[in-house]
Amino acid sequence: MSTETTTDITIQTAGIALTDVAATKVAALLAQEGRDDLSLRVAVQPGGCSGLRYQLYFDDRALDGDTISEFGAVKVVTDKMSTPYLMGASIDFVDTIEKQGFTIDNPNAQGSCACGDSFN
Repeated sequence: MSTETTTDITIQTAGIALTDVAATKVAALLAQEGRDDLSLRVAVQPGGCSGLRYQLYFDDRALDGDTISEFGAVKVVTDKMSTPYLMGASIDFVDTIEKQGFTIDNPNAQGSCACGDSFN
């Protein structure tokens, strides 16, 4: 008896957005790592002072129910639990004197903590 494993993955062009600046930064980080097999995984996890917090990291896995958004050579992946929280969200990269890093503008967030690390 053989078992077949299939992964349900959705590739979409709408949903989460990655600005050109952020896509360029992600591509540069991937090039620096010498890896073209990684995607930027954006997840929502319980925690933080407002209830939910974002996680951004490079991942080479494809999980059941993943949603993939492609921005040129950069792939942004969200798991099936996080996708509804991130629909319409925009990821940008900011590099100023005050702040450097990825930022998420999420219209689904009803409120956030003072430091901006978590939302509800």
